[in-house]
Amino acid sequence: MASQPLPLRALAANVLLAVENGQSLSQCLPPALTRLAPNERPVLQALCYGTCRWFHRLEGELGGRLKKPLRKPDRVVHHLMLVALFQLRFSQQANYAVLNESVEACKALNKPHLTGLVNGVLRAAEREGAPEPANDASRFSHPEWIVEKLRHNWPEDWQHILGANNAQAPMTLRVNALRFNREEYLALLEKAGIGATPTVFAPMGIQLATPVPVDQLPWFADGAVSVQDEAAQLCTTLLDLAPGQRVLDACAAPGGKTCAILESCGELQEVVAIDESADRLPRVQENLDRLDLDASLKQADAADTDSWWDGQPFDRILLDVPCSATGVVRRHPDIKLLRRESDITPLAAIQLGLLKAMWSILKPGGRLVYATCSVFPQENHRIIQRFLKQQESAVLIEPDVQWGRDMGAGRQLLPDPDSHDGFFYAVLEKPEP
Repeated sequence: MASQPLPLRALAANVLLAVENGQSLSQCLPPALTRLAPNERPVLQALCYGTCRWFHRLEGELGGRLKKPLRKPDRVVHHLMLVALFQLRFSQQANYAVLNESVEACKALNKPHLTGLVNGVLRAAEREGAPEPANDASRFSHPEWIVEKLRHNWPEDWQHILGANNAQAPMTLRVNALRFNREEYLALLEKAGIGATPTVFAPMGIQLATPVPVDQLPWFADGAVSVQDEAAQLCTTLLDLAPGQRVLDACAAPGGKTCAILESCGELQEVVAIDESADRLPRVQENLDRLDLDASLKQADAADTDSWWDGQPFDRILLDVPCSATGVVRRHPDIKLLRRESDITPLAAIQLGLLKAMWSILKPGGRLVYATCSVFPQENHRIIQRFLKQQESAVLIEPDVQWGRDMGAGRQLLPDPDSHDGFFYAVLEKPEP
């Protein structure tokens, strides 16, 4: 006999258990979505993202309502109750439906012995309302180490950053300059009844009033626009691209910046895009194909130049390094569960190593743009300061821009709930001999 399909909340509980065990939402959510009818998939996605976003507050409440933790084999039921608490506290779902369907989901997860616990905990939560958060980790719904690190690094801004991380990110587009100018595409959106405004800093950016499925965007399938945050779009304004240049996009997947480079200067000699992940490179090719663009893709560790470099130096290098991703938590709330404080020092070592390796293949007179989607100085301007001490010939360029904060060695954008993500950029030039 075929097994019954799992109800939506049971699927959500399994996804969250997988996140707790180290998988990202982008890894474990897509297989779960395929088990649902198309009309139910956005609901599952909203449950998983919302529960991750408010995980630390919900965890604080649930911990106070349980007399003792559940056994490890029953841990999925802990996550089922978190999903239910998320709905009680942050959704429009009727409370009776949340309670009834959570009990049914508990049975579907083969945990009938825990239905009484689930029912009792959720009825008390409904009756008593949300408790006052016990600490800042619960209040701001972030792990304690992130709260403390932000408080230390950004004493004037830490609460703003935490609040921005919990806001829903806007949907931002990058117009393909080879197809339309921004005003033309804004007119197409208006004709389609989609509210939109130009971004303040990115010259080809458009922010939508409310998100829409990409298939509703005019000419999307034909390469008119891409979805890309405004802060990420700024890389092309710093590279100083010109016809005939050979450009490297190191750590390129999923390819948004590779495509932005090609769109912003149509007569480049070559763009080489490298990524270590064999799984992510096809996504780069898909983006290139949709936009009708060409780049040379290579699967390699960018730092191991002996394994892939042909000996021809690059005029421009974009180095968007692996980082803590603490500037894009609002788009990837599972970062709060996946990242550890112990990750930061090893990441900084990788970042500095990549910077040194890329410097060695940059042409004299060339320019390198270092980028992260982090808000931690340890990964950002402190890396640049360390590099400049070791590479005294490197010249730090102060770009003439109106965005971000001057950190003395690069510019920091903090996440803004109404516009861009958190990002860091530094521009370095290698002098002619």
